[in-house]
Amino acid sequence: MSALPVVSGRKVVEALRKIGYVLDRQRGSHMILRQQAPPNRRLTVPDHKEVAKGTLRAIIRQVGLTVEEFRNLL
Repeated sequence: MSALPVVSGRKVVEALRKIGYVLDRQRGSHMILRQQAPPNRRLTVPDHKEVAKGTLRAIIRQVGLTVEEFRNLL
């Protein structure tokens, strides 16, 4: 298992934009992303300086990537 990178919420959003997610809205410290192509999944990313490891792993799992594929998007 590959080690998780230490990234901010903004960096996560930048990486996910490369695979078709767009910022739908933001409320407080939570950014809501939407997948442009069907099935139009929604995803919540915290707008923190450092995303917690468990939260980052859950986000990566929800978008259907491996940790290595996510690292390559950064």
